Amino acid sequence: MAQKKSLISTANTTTVDARSPALSIDQSRGRSRRHLKPSTWGYIFISPWILGFLIFSGGPLVASLFISLTEYDILSSPNFVGVDNYRFAVSEDPLFWNSLWRTTYFAIVAVPLGLIGSLALAVLLNQALRATTFFRTLYFLPHLTPAVAMAILWSWLLHPTLGFANNFLTGLGLPEFAWLTSRETVIPTLIMISLWAGVGGNTMLIFLAALQGIPRDLEEAAELDGAGSWNKFKVITLPLISPVIFFNLILGIIASFQVFTLAFVATDGGPSYGSWFFILHIYNQAFSYFRLGYGSALAWIFLLIVLALTLFNFVVGRRWVYYQGE
Repeated sequence: MAQKKSLISTANTTTVDARSPALSIDQSRGRSRRHLKPSTWGYIFISPWILGFLIFSGGPLVASLFISLTEYDILSSPNFVGVDNYRFAVSEDPLFWNSLWRTTYFAIVAVPLGLIGSLALAVLLNQALRATTFFRTLYFLPHLTPAVAMAILWSWLLHPTLGFANNFLTGLGLPEFAWLTSRETVIPTLIMISLWAGVGGNTMLIFLAALQGIPRDLEEAAELDGAGSWNKFKVITLPLISPVIFFNLILGIIASFQVFTLAFVATDGGPSYGSWFFILHIYNQAFSYFRLGYGSALAWIFLLIVLALTLFNFVVGRRWVYYQGE
């Protein structure tokens, strides 16, 4: 009888021992899932975006670098030419420097005016005035206009003979103005159109958010010290929103150098190459003349120019951007 009990107890022990490895494996797996680092979970969740970037952006980017070193017209196989495309661009292409200068001219004028206009609107809308919500919507509406529709609309309004603008001027007894039909006036006109669409857009909203984040007690302390509106704006507001100004400056420079749709639809680079911007030059070389090798070389030159400007702004920005944590 005692021998039988010992056999039963041995069998029970064997059964528990046989199940225990499976239980320990499941428990270890559960613990490993629970103890994954937050950074690991972050990489897991963004992995679809990473794969999409590598496939649809990173791959074409590397391919364009290779194509920029070739002579390629889609119909025939790429012919490796080394840096000849880059040499031709900077030394022989008559439109390279002209298009780069027109793009720079557009950026030099449009970016400061856009920043000043957006900041002025944000300051105005930050006041406790009536119908503020209505005016915020009103100022933001032009930004929602599709670029192609905006270019066509302004082309009609600024038509030299049938447009509303010149009809209005002649009605006042003033001479007609060559808005988009003169080399001297086409870029200022495009700047005006871009400001109409951009001043009340995202830049204004970012400035408005920054203004609403300024502590009220600082302004009240300045008022007690006798500071006026301009002094408060200069001493308190501008330093505190300087990181936001810097952020909008970087985005504005990048966007202004990428000007394309407005000139492509409204003027097609004319008149007489008066609005032939750099991105328009890249587009025509690659997709109008099917010189994909040379177009890719221009695109990489453009990338290096924008990268250099951005790095320059980061170096210079350390001198005037104020961060509260520093």
